[in-house]
Amino acid sequence: MLKKTFRLIDRGFLFVEGWALFLAVAGALVSATANIVLRKTTHLNLYWSDEVVRKVIYFTTYIGAVTAVRSRALIRIDALPQLLPVLKKPLAFLGHLAVLAFAALMVYLGWQMTVTVYQDEYARTATLQLPEWWFYAVLPVMGGMMFIRTLIVMVEDLTGWKVADEEKKG
Repeated sequence: MLKKTFRLIDRGFLFVEGWALFLAVAGALVSATANIVLRKTTHLNLYWSDEVVRKVIYFTTYIGAVTAVRSRALIRIDALPQLLPVLKKPLAFLGHLAVLAFAALMVYLGWQMTVTVYQDEYARTATLQLPEWWFYAVLPVMGGMMFIRTLIVMVEDLTGWKVADEEKKG
């Protein structure tokens, strides 16, 4: 039952991450390309294009961190486990605890920042005049997704399950 639940969560997160990243990057690419073509051919400038690209970089960085947990691609120091293989599992567990602490901090501080910016009626992006709280809201969402993904990875490590690999087979 738990394994099925993890698989369902994994598939849901994968769907959200994949489409969110695809749409964000595609939008930034179209915006930047249109701006370059217009600037070089007509001397017109899409003044908001740079802001879109900056916001997409911000967004993809945080959502990409969630994806990195799934693929076990977060940055880590692995020299000590190579020298002392007996420390591999304890150090991996310690790394997971650090990621859980970071994710919890992102939820807590991200929520506080989102609420603070939401209450400021003048907090809008420079050119598109979008509410800034939309972008701060990525932080607690990312933190929550990262926390859940890390818990799944920890259970995989403890039980030997491969939730992500089985999803590809079936």
